[in-house]
Amino acid sequence: MGCRMSFNSRILPLTIAAALFMEQMDSTIIATSLPDIAKDLGTSPVSLKLAFTTYLLGLTVVLPVSGWLADRFGARTIFRLAIIIFTAGSVACGFAHSLEWLIFARGLQGVGGALMVPVGRIILLRSVQKSELLDAIAWLTIPALIGPVIGPPIGGFITTAYDWRWIFWMNLPFGFLALGLATWLMPNVKAEVPPPLDIKGFLLSGLGLTLAVFGMTVAERGIFADWQVWAMILTGLMLLVAYWFHAKRHPAPILDLRLLRLPTFRYSVIGGNLYRIAVGAVPFLVPLMLQLGFGYTAFETGLVTLASAIGSLLMKFTVAPIVRRFGYRGLLIWNGLVSCALIAVQGLFTATTAYAIMFSVLLMAGFTRSLQFSALNTLAYADVEMQDMARANALYTVAQQLFLAVGVSAAAFLLDARLWFSGRSELVAADFSFALVAVSVLSAVSVFSYVKLQPGAGASITGRTHV
Repeated sequence: MGCRMSFNSRILPLTIAAALFMEQMDSTIIATSLPDIAKDLGTSPVSLKLAFTTYLLGLTVVLPVSGWLADRFGARTIFRLAIIIFTAGSVACGFAHSLEWLIFARGLQGVGGALMVPVGRIILLRSVQKSELLDAIAWLTIPALIGPVIGPPIGGFITTAYDWRWIFWMNLPFGFLALGLATWLMPNVKAEVPPPLDIKGFLLSGLGLTLAVFGMTVAERGIFADWQVWAMILTGLMLLVAYWFHAKRHPAPILDLRLLRLPTFRYSVIGGNLYRIAVGAVPFLVPLMLQLGFGYTAFETGLVTLASAIGSLLMKFTVAPIVRRFGYRGLLIWNGLVSCALIAVQGLFTATTAYAIMFSVLLMAGFTRSLQFSALNTLAYADVEMQDMARANALYTVAQQLFLAVGVSAAAFLLDARLWFSGRSELVAADFSFALVAVSVLSAVSVFSYVKLQPGAGASITGRTHV
């Protein structure tokens, strides 16, 4: 990162990232604790996919309105409210005595995260020049990535040595610290004349996404009758179709699908969504494979899986020069193929695979995954006009969270399918191997989207005048 970066491109990202640290750490801590949580709540580890998807759904539903709330009430006000909601949801998770309670509390956390992440990103997009965007995004994610690095071993240690509930309760002091930093350092930016809220679009998109994804998530789990599940899914899909027609007519829809006319934005969304299916599935599959398939403790699992977060952290120091050197098109194609291959390799792990080998593969997987995301997350805004940044951010982030949830649901579906075909009631290591390879192949299809990019795509960010 260059030494000529402006004040905004350094201080603002670090201020925002201080609050995101808590949200990022929480998302990785729970993965290593799933078997213990399931045992304590009297349910199966696969059923706990609901704890993942409900959190992501909470994000997805509230994300579209987050930008409008920030414009209406001020970014700092909404950011602080998000921290309070997220922290309250964390405390509620720690007191969960049933799967239903945990699902509700995780949904509350998702609402807090939905207000926290995009509001911070909007401030950043509006405060730095496009030429500084790569560096600013890197500064934003470096502190936030510390959470995923320490999350797996800390979560595993707490679960193994004490009680899984403390992985949520430990968010309380972090919440107070983040609240203080936001109050002290964050500007209360807001629009002088906020645009009118698309209430009808918010209801159609929010209810449609919730019913469709939640219906797919609870299928075959025995929580609802089959007809109720199908009613949820079909109603959700119909509401989403209704929103599509609504968005075509509305002058300022809450999710502006017209932005997909921009090639860089469209291919970032399409390719990125397919890729996120695997990325959403891996944090769910790998910890379960290590514990249920190989007999690892939660702490041992955390020591292995932290490699992925370390790889992501290392990548953030190199993303800007890599993208500027190779350009977006070539990088997304070749790095995407390598990243998907490394996900498939994780499916080849066995109980006798050396720790050093697993750590190395996960380290490289984390590096390539984070490089792919950083490229996608900046290319998407390369040709978006400044006045459209908030709407582009809303649509892009909703799609991102939605397909992470789809990834978890797809992973659980593949595990259930393996049990059904084999006639077994207990998962074995081979089931996880099958699921990892399957989602990696599906996500590799994303590469076909990047092939359609122009060789000079994203030149406003990379500054490359030749190909």
